[in-house]
Amino acid sequence: MRVLLAWDFNGAVNMESMDGSANIAGQASLDDVMARLRRDRPVFHSEADLQHSFARVLWELAPGVRSRLEVPQRSSGRPEYLDLLCIGSSASTAVEFKYVTREWTGEAGPLGEEYALRSHGAADLARLHFVRDIARLERFCTQRDQNGLALILTNEPLLWTPPRPQSRRTRDHEFRIHQGVVLSGTLLWAEGTYEPNTCNLRGAYPLDWQPYSQQDGTGGEFRYLAVFIDPLTTADLHT
Repeated sequence: MRVLLAWDFNGAVNMESMDGSANIAGQASLDDVMARLRRDRPVFHSEADLQHSFARVLWELAPGVRSRLEVPQRSSGRPEYLDLLCIGSSASTAVEFKYVTREWTGEAGPLGEEYALRSHGAADLARLHFVRDIARLERFCTQRDQNGLALILTNEPLLWTPPRPQSRRTRDHEFRIHQGVVLSGTLLWAEGTYEPNTCNLRGAYPLDWQPYSQQDGTGGEFRYLAVFIDPLTTADLHT
């Protein structure tokens, strides 16, 4: 089983355990990318800003990896677009990003850059879209030399915090992505009463949130969740 490295807010390593499936295009570990990224860009203006910055850092760490944004995929018979395709000499990685924010304003990074993040709200839809990213990557990653990565970065604690034990069952109950959840199988939205949001996962994905950066004020804590899709698992399930 893959376990991602855990880093504290100063970039120090707390534990070590990772296999090759957590590598990007067979040449860079996600942990190295995120460590370099958080050093210069502890906050992002938008999801597109995150995508561009991630691709740039990947190039700095692994110049042999070519990155392509918004790459069309036709696995379902209709065109879908992949956020980022990372192409190495012997392997590739398909990446889907989510950047979900609550309201926060302040300065961050070595340049003291000013940020004014708006609140996306609708945490239930953020969970739905992230799980859909995993399902999309299972469809896209059918070759044995290609893995997938679903990455969400957020300062919204509702996404990583477990619900209170007495909380009522919500429509996105099976799509919860807080710490310790294992996503697998058929996930029903509102107990199956809205079939278009049903999501089928072939693999099983234990969720382990990691710290990204800590800024001043309410909403200043950022964490990320990374889910790797193993190409061998999805390929075998297609056969």
